[in-house]
Amino acid sequence: MNIQCRFISLVAPVAVALASWLPSGVAAAELEEAQVTQVVQDVKVLPSSGSARPAAVNETVRKGNAVQTGAQSRSELTFKDQTITRLGEKTIFNVGGEGRTIEMGGGQFLLYVPKKAGGAKIKMGPVTAAITGTTVLGNVAPSGIVQFTVLEGSSCINLPGMGQSLFVQAGQMVVYDPVYGRLENPVEVDLQQQLSSPLVKDFRQLPSAGLIDEAIQNQRLAAGSDEDLENAVRAAGAASIRSATPEQFMQAFNSLVARSDPRALNSLVARAARARPDLAPRIVVAAVTGLQPVGGGYARGYAKGYAKDFKGKEISCDQVQSIVNAAIAADPWMADEIIDAVIQAAPMLADCIQRCPPTNAFVPPYVISPLTPQVPVSPEQPPSGGRD
Repeated sequence: MNIQCRFISLVAPVAVALASWLPSGVAAAELEEAQVTQVVQDVKVLPSSGSARPAAVNETVRKGNAVQTGAQSRSELTFKDQTITRLGEKTIFNVGGEGRTIEMGGGQFLLYVPKKAGGAKIKMGPVTAAITGTTVLGNVAPSGIVQFTVLEGSSCINLPGMGQSLFVQAGQMVVYDPVYGRLENPVEVDLQQQLSSPLVKDFRQLPSAGLIDEAIQNQRLAAGSDEDLENAVRAAGAASIRSATPEQFMQAFNSLVARSDPRALNSLVARAARARPDLAPRIVVAAVTGLQPVGGGYARGYAKGYAKDFKGKEISCDQVQSIVNAAIAADPWMADEIIDAVIQAAPMLADCIQRCPPTNAFVPPYVISPLTPQVPVSPEQPPSGGRD
């Protein structure tokens, strides 16, 4: 009984996190069939019954079938909602998983899901990733190692069997190694280098190319100098970022927000949250509300789409999510505090923000203790009671 209860408590939080990441009420039928939009060399369709046959451009592949690529071969599939799946060499892709689930049998892939398509889940062996309006690269190796990289947008990647749930943003990669049986912490990757992948450069331009370029620019800005922050905190009366009081640092940060381009706010937030992780919730609130007058407990003008007030200083739901993501990336373990602070300050932004609570820690295995504890025996002191 104890073992069963422990298993439920381990997996349930991940199931909830994954479910909350995806929008509800979306028709799964849009991912149950796809059109083959590119074939390079050896690409085959594997029907649910019957023998394999060569794939042809413009043919429709339906649920229950699989697409397989050979050596030095590639293919592209486009779904009804304009979701795109690209397959590298020696890759198997199963069409039409349960719900809006895309299942990779193995190999290299690129997946693009449009912003308003309703999101999708991608299953890679024991690992599942939930994405909403995102472009990702991945590889499921024959050894069982899974690599998952976000090119733009963000994802919630899960290993339900171990109770792990990780937030991954643009410019980060997560690896699952079956030897260790866990997801490693996200690591930064050079997005510009990722564009050299054949799944990007050897196909038509992705619809998300502009968003990937923006993510590359943000990555460069976030890695830049904190000179502007240093100068701002000195102007606020502090000797340095580290020694600044919370009030001094926030005064400095607000002064930078006031003169920042809204499109560059997430890079500013990333640097500020990295410099002062203790102030991450306040930093994000200041960023998302700083472009709008605040009143009545929330930022006026916010809605599910775009703000209407102060033309030229609008901020969209995508930008809000990007700003929140930037702060979470600086300190993933403060994700809930950051999101809660934003929603408290601007309740109308609740629908803009997706949650992926990080739970990247092993739960110690359940060990059944003996009913009668045994006294440990030392090799130097044999148990008493024997013959003299």
